[in-house]
Amino acid sequence: MKKSDFWYDLPEELIAQTPLEDRASSRLLVLDKQSGEYSFDVFHDLGRYLKPGDLLVMNDSRVIPARLIGELPTGGKVELVLLHQRDGGLWECLVHPGKKLRVGAQANFGGGKLIAHVEQIVEGGNRLIRFEYEGVFLEVLDELGQMPLPPYIKEKLDDPERYQTVYNKNPGSAAAPTAGLHFTDELLRELRDRGVEQQFVTLHVGLGTFRPVKEEDIESHLMHAEYCVVPEETARAVTAAKREGRRVIAVGTTSCRTLEAFGVDDGTLAPSSGWTDIFIYPGYKFKIVDALITNFHLPESTLVMLVSALAGRENILNAYKAAIDAKFRFFSFGDAMFIQ
Repeated sequence: MKKSDFWYDLPEELIAQTPLEDRASSRLLVLDKQSGEYSFDVFHDLGRYLKPGDLLVMNDSRVIPARLIGELPTGGKVELVLLHQRDGGLWECLVHPGKKLRVGAQANFGGGKLIAHVEQIVEGGNRLIRFEYEGVFLEVLDELGQMPLPPYIKEKLDDPERYQTVYNKNPGSAAAPTAGLHFTDELLRELRDRGVEQQFVTLHVGLGTFRPVKEEDIESHLMHAEYCVVPEETARAVTAAKREGRRVIAVGTTSCRTLEAFGVDDGTLAPSSGWTDIFIYPGYKFKIVDALITNFHLPESTLVMLVSALAGRENILNAYKAAIDAKFRFFSFGDAMFIQ
């Protein structure tokens, strides 16, 4: 398939720049993946489309304030974005300006509270960096770092917690698993009371999630790898749901990719951890995921290819056109879709 097969025209004013005050007041497009029929609703009414026995699987990763702005010994400015932690305590980072951060270079942040030592240059020009600090690294990062919002968001985020899900637990993401941003504690409690089971996986989202597909032949695209974990309780619950014919509903493409990366063709899922670079596009046969709660994704992105694999390219593009005509809000702080 061609990258251009997944293009759609989005008016810039529909790119949501700020989150809604009430998470669950986002609009919801409900899409039947078989027929292509769709309807509009509000996210807080999601429960009318779920039934007892459905299993929601959510990504409990927490976004870290991974953007650091500091100084070189010469006094020049430098910017790092932490992508993920590597073996030996090193962090792989995006750096700017790269020419100032060669192997052996140093930079300091917060007047020396955090010092970065460049140990290695890796593929793509990213740096492996060793940090020197006193105390707990994540506490230092909370003090000095900024939230690395996607490049299409130009507005300042007043409350960093609005770029976190209410169920976040495990720090490590450089971007939010945004489908989960619509849930409130009250809505999750209401769904549990209705008999909707809830379990969690962890996938630490990298900034590679925003990497454009450059090759026209999408099969030539190389996915970035991300670290994920399937806990034992989640593996048991998913395996039981598949065996009993109950729906497994992934909350977000990150949860979907985690389940599909470690799931088996017979619908079983074992406790797992490791890196995945799974690329899901039309023609893929889903092993675990029956339905998906997701946001609206960038044209020609791997994410719009993933939802097209689940619901069909024409169904997705038709639904996107309907959402645009209805003035839905798009991307990270935008409205939601339920593909069932």
